[in-house]
Amino acid sequence: MFVDKTKIYIKGGNGGDGLISFHREKYVAEGGPAGGDGGKGGDVIFRVDEGLRTLVDFRYQKHFKAKRGEKGKPKNQYGANADNMVVRVPPGTVIVDDDTGEVVADLVEHGQEVVAAKGGRGGRGNVRFATPKNPAPYIAENGEEGEEKWVVLELKVMADVGLVGFPSVGKSTLLSVVSAAKPKIASYHFTTLSPNLGVVQVEEGRSFVMADLPGLIEGASEGIGLGHEFLRHIERTRVILHVIDMAATEGRDPFDDYLKINDELYRYNDKLAERPQIIAANKMDVPEAEEQLVQFKQKLAEQGGDTRIFPISAVAQQGVRDMIYHLAELLDQLPQQAVVEEVAETEERKVYRLDRKDEGPEFTIRRENDTFVVESEKIENLLKRSQMSSYDAVIRFAHIMRKMGVDKALRNRGAEDGMIIRIGEYEFEFVEKE
Repeated sequence: MFVDKTKIYIKGGNGGDGLISFHREKYVAEGGPAGGDGGKGGDVIFRVDEGLRTLVDFRYQKHFKAKRGEKGKPKNQYGANADNMVVRVPPGTVIVDDDTGEVVADLVEHGQEVVAAKGGRGGRGNVRFATPKNPAPYIAENGEEGEEKWVVLELKVMADVGLVGFPSVGKSTLLSVVSAAKPKIASYHFTTLSPNLGVVQVEEGRSFVMADLPGLIEGASEGIGLGHEFLRHIERTRVILHVIDMAATEGRDPFDDYLKINDELYRYNDKLAERPQIIAANKMDVPEAEEQLVQFKQKLAEQGGDTRIFPISAVAQQGVRDMIYHLAELLDQLPQQAVVEEVAETEERKVYRLDRKDEGPEFTIRRENDTFVVESEKIENLLKRSQMSSYDAVIRFAHIMRKMGVDKALRNRGAEDGMIIRIGEYEFEFVEKE
């Protein structure tokens, strides 16, 4: 089964919680804090495996979650970092953020990898919070949550030569003749519903990969027919081999077919106009083909076209060898690197200190009846990481709120003693304190 598009959920592992612990040893009085930091959560990493050719495995597993870091330990020992989760994908896989539509990565080479969801940092143990004023703090942090997102995986076939053309022009037959591939061949349209790959052996030690791609129809660039399901694959090919039914066996005009197919390609991606193209004038064993070929060449010359034309018969295997050698020579002159998507630039994670004076407001306040709602990503993250069951942690949080000016801002908005303040999932009682 060939699967070339799927949507999956990925989540980096949460960081391990920091520990509240104290040094306890005989003859050592007031040993002090000794709670270690938690370990980092595992990353979700996509890695290219050239042994894969399809995304079929992702039909059955759609959730990938890395493990969380180990909790901190006594005696100031750090918790272990979690192992990363490696997800194997075939060459040519594009990873797109489902929410933003941005390309996270375009993976084309064996072993290439990208961190798609980072694991959370481990929480700090109480040894980190010791100060001269509070030498034995009952404060530790929870581990940071790992990144999570839905991503779309799109597979674009990696091939040197891509066969394009209307349905039933002989693309599958040509691939079966020049390689060991066994594509489905029949006398009806859209016999090929997914790409077929074949290795064309030119001579010993010299070969290239050819892809038989599903047939195009007019309007494919707008999604008609197989539409984008086909067109995404042609973007990877280094050379386009345009197969045309030169005998016009279905009553179509070969030159009109040529123009329509190219129009669909260029409307989908204008960069395809720069891709080298060769015309395979197929079915030349049919008597009417010679006359059609003469007319085709005349029309092409009138439009200033100079695309190389190879008269062939895939069924009779006539003219195929010369075309294959020409393709091999052309490929030798082209760059080896695959065409890749433009990857969105993403900022590295920034660590914010809540007691730092950043430009712009760090929080907003709105009122819902008698409840004041404080909205701030920084404060909500602090709450998530604070172990609020500890009295020292609550006092520290209240101190940070005052230092940031949240208390003063609430007072200016009309907050009075006993009123409810909501921050994220937590609710607090406002206490008047100048």
